[in-house]
This record gives sequence, C-alpha cells and structure tokens, in this order.
Amino acid sequence: MLTVHHLNLSRSQRVLWALEELELPYHIVRYQREPTMLAPEALKKVHPLGKSPVLEDDGMIFAESGAILEYLQESHDPEQRLKPQSPQERLQYRFWLHYAEGSLMPMLLMKLVFGSLGKPPVPIGLRTVGKILGQGVQKAYLNKQLATHAAFMEGHLAQNTWFAGEQLSMADIQMSYPAMALLARGGQGDLPHLRAWKKRVEERPAWQRAIQQGGPLDFPGG
Repeated sequence: MLTVHHLNLSRSQRVLWALEELELPYHIVRYQREPTMLAPEALKKVHPLGKSPVLEDDGMIFAESGAILEYLQESHDPEQRLKPQSPQERLQYRFWLHYAEGSLMPMLLMKLVFGSLGKPPVPIGLRTVGKILGQGVQKAYLNKQLATHAAFMEGHLAQNTWFAGEQLSMADIQMSYPAMALLARGGQGDLPHLRAWKKRVEERPAWQRAIQQGGPLDFPGG
C-alpha cells in the first residue's frame, strides 16, 4: 500500500489530494511541526532531508511534491485523468507543474522570512532592525515580484478553467499550495479568477476528503 509521510500544515496536503482524486488506498504516517514550525527530526529517518511530503510505494521512497505527483500520474493513473491529452494543454501542464516550486514558492518563502525578522526567534535586541530590514525588502522587491506573479496567474485563469486547460490535472494539485498561500497572505488585489479557481478546488469531494485526512490547511504568516 502507498504510505504518505504527512507533516501538518505542509505541501504534503497536495499528495493526499492527488491520492483522493485517483481513488487510491493509502496509509498516513503523521508528523507535527515543532514550535519553531520546522519539521521534527523523525522525518530524517524516512528521508535524509527530513522534509515532507515523502511517499513510499513498494519499497521505493519518493521526495519532492512535484516528483511524487508525476510518479503517481505516470504509475497510478492509467486513464490519464490527471494529465491533459492535447499538445498545447500538455505544455501548460508541464509549465505549471514546475512553476509552482521553481518560481512562485521561493517568492512566498522569502516574504515569510522577511516578514518574520521582527519576531521570535530573532533575538529581541535585533527585532527592531530586523523589522525595518524586512519591511524594506518587501516594499522594494518582494511585493512587486508577487504582484507580477499574481497578475500572471490571474490572466491565465481568465482564459482557462484549470491551470492546464479545461480539465483538472496534477498541475492544479501542484499549484494549490502556493496559489492558496498567496491568496491567504493578501495584498495582491482582488484576483477574481484565481479566487474562482480556489472555490472550484474546495468544492471537489476529493479535496474535502484530503482535508479531512490531513487536517486544516493554514499558511504561516497568512
């Protein structure tokens, strides 16, 4: 049976959603974040990086959510339910599958880090300077970058129901975490098409089952 090493409030929620969409049986091994929001050391016993998600299948260990989703689609989706068939939609599928972690998520992580420089665990004597530095970097660089990304996604979804075209795909599952994190943290405008996409995701029974299994999806700094 497939086993998901699931960390609360993490990207591993995407793997649970994919498994629910594919209607595959699976087992969850649960981990809780430390007070610092880091993953517990126990995850390093599963994979050397100590990160989640990690998927086990027939003795094989997979890390990195994009690689896991691609593996599930290629090995456990014989009807191609989560991969579009037309050449143009497959190009979009590949782009968004990699864009999520390659372009969008680094900006969101930087915003989270710079937004936390005035808070614990930063030493109290450095918090004032840290807050000023963090706000400066966000205003001068990060907010503008995120606004560009938000407008890019909004424009794409104005023309497409899902990220890879007119059917749900692994691209949407991969995009779910950073896109929802961006919406949760606000400040990028109204984004009606991106919010409509989020509503379509949340209305899917498989998404709802994944949330029941993995717990509420919240975003630090959101």
